Amino acid sequence: MEYLDKSQKDDSKSSASSIFNRSVTFSSSSSAVAAAAEVTNKPLYNLYNIPAFQRAGSIKSLYSSPFGSMVSAGNSLKGKVRKLCSIFESPKHPSNPPSPQPSPTSTKPPKLLLTVPDSSNFVSKSIPSPVSDSPFRLPGTEDRVVIYFTSLRGIRRTFQDCHSIRMIFRGFRVNLDERDISMDIAYKKELQRVLGETNVSLPQVFIKGKYIGGADVVKQLLEAGELVRLIKGLPLRPPKPCDACDDMRFIPCTNCNGSRKVFDEEEEKPIRCTECNENGLVRCPLCCS
Repeated sequence: MEYLDKSQKDDSKSSASSIFNRSVTFSSSSSAVAAAAEVTNKPLYNLYNIPAFQRAGSIKSLYSSPFGSMVSAGNSLKGKVRKLCSIFESPKHPSNPPSPQPSPTSTKPPKLLLTVPDSSNFVSKSIPSPVSDSPFRLPGTEDRVVIYFTSLRGIRRTFQDCHSIRMIFRGFRVNLDERDISMDIAYKKELQRVLGETNVSLPQVFIKGKYIGGADVVKQLLEAGELVRLIKGLPLRPPKPCDACDDMRFIPCTNCNGSRKVFDEEEEKPIRCTECNENGLVRCPLCCS
């Protein structure tokens, strides 16, 4: 019985201590929860407590912080970039300095000096030297312009050059002698004899009996204004076309009527006409005399 009483007492003591211990444990756990809640509610890093971010903080404290050092570094980088841009955008070769402007107090307007280039120097450089030095002469044509050309359209460039040169001189209405080598082979032989060459390009121009040249030379003289000086003094042609040939310069032969053959009564057979060319044509007696 004593043993049982002792055991019961021990059990009661242990139960009382356990109850006491439980209460202590419960109180300790509640304090821990409160501490944890306080920690969670507290911000990890309060930026507003930093002087640099406070409104009352001065600008010096802002630039003294790490953020301020980054701002100053950015400003220095912008300055370097602007300096490099100004170097590359500046002209490599400086232009001529501007002319001095007249003072606003002056009453006289500035004088303008105009320099006119010498036309004689320009002509001597761009055009072959004057035509008077040409060794080729066409006697009996001192009162006219003679053009050797072709009316055939076999070579387009040649035909266009011949046509343009004829229109240029017709525009001046000077006395013009057009010699078509395709209508009369005698003109071709005459041109070859005067120039001393067998292969001659067309057109070829003679003014007052002096050799001028081809289409390129005539066009250059026209652009430089020298062609008017060369044809000055020549007689003018009539405004109306020729009544006999209509400015074709040829008419059919009146002896053979263009057949190039006449009948010889002595030999009693047809013979070649001696008055016309190989095409049965003769020069117009009115405009080509």
